[in-house]
Amino acid sequence: MKSDEELAAPSDDQVTVAVETFRLLADGTRLRLLWALADGAEMDVSTLAERVGMAQPATSQHLARLRLSGAVEVRRDGRRSLYSIRGVHLRRVIAEALFHADHTVTGEPPHN
Repeated sequence: MKSDEELAAPSDDQVTVAVETFRLLADGTRLRLLWALADGAEMDVSTLAERVGMAQPATSQHLARLRLSGAVEVRRDGRRSLYSIRGVHLRRVIAEALFHADHTVTGEPPHN
């Protein structure tokens, strides 16, 4: 694995996409929805609304934003739409952000 000094600087396009990803995750509801999907399970709107404790219409609006951004995928199963998180990288970003938050909340020192 390359050291930090050996890593190439990110391109402007990479920085733009990263900033948009963080903007998308900056909403608590969307972060909770993605966390609910982070284990790879597919869920419908009703299940996700229950998991995040929101009304179904509001959950649908957040899922639409996540779908348009490419963060989630939708698969039709009869009349139901099943949502899943798209890609392992986003799962890792969410997990690391929440692990960081846990350390901050509990006062546990960061890992090096």
